Order: sequence, then structure tokens, then C-alpha cells
Amino acid sequence: MGYARKNLISLDETPYYHVVSRCVRRAWLWGFDTYAQRDYSHRKVWALDRLALLTSIFAIDVCAYAVMSNHYHLVLRVDRSKANKWSDEDVIERWSQLFEIPLPVKRWREGEASGAEIEAAQHIVMRWRRRLIDISWFMRCMNEYLARRANAEDECTGRFWQGRFKSQALLDEAGLLTAMAYVDLNLVRAGIAEVPEEAEFTSIYARIQTMHATTKKNTKARRPRLLPFRDQAKASEPRLPMLLQDYLELLDWSGRRIRPDKRGAIDRGAPRILERLSINADVWGLAMQVRGNVFGRAMGRLNHLRLHARMLGQVRIRGLLQARRLFHPA
Repeated sequence: MGYARKNLISLDETPYYHVVSRCVRRAWLWGFDTYAQRDYSHRKVWALDRLALLTSIFAIDVCAYAVMSNHYHLVLRVDRSKANKWSDEDVIERWSQLFEIPLPVKRWREGEASGAEIEAAQHIVMRWRRRLIDISWFMRCMNEYLARRANAEDECTGRFWQGRFKSQALLDEAGLLTAMAYVDLNLVRAGIAEVPEEAEFTSIYARIQTMHATTKKNTKARRPRLLPFRDQAKASEPRLPMLLQDYLELLDWSGRRIRPDKRGAIDRGAPRILERLSINADVWGLAMQVRGNVFGRAMGRLNHLRLHARMLGQVRIRGLLQARRLFHPA
């Protein structure tokens, strides 16, 4: 049974969402295509460039990302309060970076609009303000641009993406942490990188590069601004509800569990953040493996999943057993 996106994305429940878009037929349209003997890896840079532009326009922050050869993951945070603080002129200026401004809004900005035109312009700007916190519009502006550019390069037409993007509500801090770690460890899990700091085109790679104030010479992508961790942001700034050092320690430990063949892959004990959030360390290791994200439309503790299911009018929701095993009652 399908659900309308407006029911799956509810900012009253949570501002955090994990979204995934996959190429049609899971084709390697972003990596090296062995069938066509063509390398499309340069398209990953397009994704980061576009992501950087959109996060500067929308009131949506990036918590984590990973660009793979046939799909990409994003963990997003919608900042509704930020959009509410924008003036009408701010909204128009942001929207104009993506779309053409209609005549009523142009006349209103120039002070030439009549009463009916003013009302129409204000209604349009109000609609734009809502769209600038809408993940569906964010993904539309992301995927349509990438599909058109790829099709132009291939000199073809047709679908580039495998239907709608998939979204997963992250209902609490435990769910957010699990989704972010799962996304950041994608390249390690796929065997493309041995350690997170070598996993290019992921958010953890960008964070570590920023920490060391270094940039890989062959990386020409404009990096999207990432939502800072609790110890990186000012008191008034939005932030992730965890410390960067705790997160790095968790990824390092999780990466060793994923790649037991690595040198030094001795279990050194679960990181403190798992204990603080009452997360089962053994089940966490399984959750970071391939297909370890067995949750469905939402991820979080058992009670939060049940409340989310009730909101959707369901008796059950996928992931209840995993939530019971992974997240102990806080």
C-alpha cells in the first residue's frame, strides 16, 4: 500500500529524513559501466555541486550524504523556523535562482502592481515559502537537473531515475544516528574504501577534510554545507544532537566491524555514544552491514515507530522487531 508523501513527511513529527534516489534498472550511470565500457564517475561531482546550490537556497540542511555509482543517499533536516524568518524579498530572491519569476511578482517588486496583482503575487510568494521547506521540491530540483544533464551528455531521452525517491522519517536521536552512520559507511561497506576518511563523495570524508584543512587535488566539486555537530556550532545555530568526536569514534569502530579483514580489526569495546543512547552494540554491527537498514518508512525507537504507524492509520509498521532489538528503552 502506497502513502502520499505529505503523510510520510510530517515536520510536526520530525525535521530529519533519510532519502534515497536510484538510477533506472540500477544501471551504473554514475560509475564505470562495464557493459558500455564508459566511465561516468564525473557525474558524482555534478551531484555535489547541485546539492551545494540547493542547500544555499532551501531551508534544508544536509546531515550526511553518500554518492554511489548507481544511487545516492541524503540525510536532511528541514528548518521551518528559518524559512518563517525570511522576508518576502528573500523568498523571491531564492526562488529566482531556480525558476523564472512570473509577471505579477515582477510588477509587485517594482511597485507597479494593482490590488488584484498584489494579492496574486503575495499568494505566489507564500506558496514558494512552503516549497522551500518541502523535501519533494528539493528532490525534484535535484533529480530533474541531474537527469537532464546526463541525458544531454548521452544524447538520449528517457527516464534516468527509478521512480520516486524513497524517504524514511528519523523519529529520534537514535534513528538519526543510525541513518547517518549507515550513509557515511556506504563506501566502506561496498569495499570501495577501507576507512571512512578515504570514502570520497561522502559527508564524513568532507568533514574530515575540513578538520584537516585539506582538499584532494582532483576533487573539483563544490561541497555542500553540512549541519555541524553540537560541539562545532554556536549556541544560536542549528546543530546535530551529538558530538563530532563521538561520531568519528563510532564510525571507526563500526567500519572495523564491517571490514574484519582489516589490520587492527579488534573489537575495542563499544563507543560511549551507543551506551548513552541505549543502543545494542551487537545489533548495531549487523545494522551497518549490507541491507542492514531493515526499517521501512521510518526509523526510531519502538514507541516512536508505533506512534508513527498510528498516524498513518496502520496497526503495524516495518522495523518493529529491529527497533526492539537495536534500541533499548531510553
